[in-house]
Amino acid sequence: MRLRSIALMCVALTVGPTAAAAPAGAAEPRPFLDRLNTVSLVASTVPENGDVNPYGTFTIRETVGDLHRGSVLVSNFNNSANPPAGLQGTGTTLVQIAPNGTRTTFATIDPDNLPGPCPGGVGLTTALTVLPGGWVVVGSLPTSDGTSATAQAGCLLVLDKHGTVRETIIGDGINGPWDMTAVSTGRRSQLFVTNVLNGTVDGGGQEVDQGTVLRITLRTEGDQPPVREATAVIGSGFPERTDPAALVVGPTGVGLHDGTLYVADTVLSRITAIPDAFTRKDSAGIGRVLTSGGNLNAPLGMAITPRGDILTVNGGDGNIVETDRAGRQVAVKAINSEGTPPGAGALFGLALDLDHDAVYFVNDADNALDVLH
Repeated sequence: MRLRSIALMCVALTVGPTAAAAPAGAAEPRPFLDRLNTVSLVASTVPENGDVNPYGTFTIRETVGDLHRGSVLVSNFNNSANPPAGLQGTGTTLVQIAPNGTRTTFATIDPDNLPGPCPGGVGLTTALTVLPGGWVVVGSLPTSDGTSATAQAGCLLVLDKHGTVRETIIGDGINGPWDMTAVSTGRRSQLFVTNVLNGTVDGGGQEVDQGTVLRITLRTEGDQPPVREATAVIGSGFPERTDPAALVVGPTGVGLHDGTLYVADTVLSRITAIPDAFTRKDSAGIGRVLTSGGNLNAPLGMAITPRGDILTVNGGDGNIVETDRAGRQVAVKAINSEGTPPGAGALFGLALDLDHDAVYFVNDADNALDVLH
């Protein structure tokens, strides 16, 4: 993929169709996206080693070690051989980008020098979060030759505040960790991780309904890496399949509000809701279908607005869609129009800024971090 100039760039946005009007007499709050009308380029996400295809996006909430409050951490899925060779699942870098566009490489992970096993090696995914104390957790869904035929289970990699891998978390349901959100209280953190490799490779491109969502509980003690206390499958039966362009398509974006976990079902273009996500001891299956079709077109990354509306970006057309908790798609905007069809394959992870008045998102078509404001 060719990079454009990293000079600050703004473009006007157009608003697509919205959901049906509110019932007569009802005062509906203004959609979050209505106040955002401009896309600006923040910076290139390509580090010194040439990694491309930015996937995970996380806004850093506290300054600790080499992490800086308000900056955005981005994970790269592929190495410099994509393109032209099309190698996927081979990216090893995390870059940190300040709001002013300054980019630094937070970590370059050596697959041959990990502190523990990570089946298949390193190919960083959209699963990315930062826990209190500066512990960075990022998913790995690696391949040996850049194709889905060699994709392996991978792991969760735990890095300290200086970008050193201190721990790997494997097994007990971790199988192609694809996206993640987390909540921390005191010394405990709960990770909610989607997995997309359960039977997927054997399916040979056919849909396999075995995607899962895990709740992984971690405990942190001082300067020691977090310890896994428990793992529970709280979602299952999500459709997934291999794909020559995207490697794997399966449940991607996840977000929490009032104890409900929302999941972007990429294959069937819908958002589902898993209740009692913090406490349930069994799987809710795919959960309740909140909304389906409409403006959703292979939804990928997800973020939750302060009032609980769900923002998702489409893998199929370059749009961002806002869905309220009642399942109404209340706003849609085009934030990328590159490629054929326009915007397809450009969007992955997204995250609100700390003031909740802008949305950072990765632009995979240009290997860049953009902001909608």
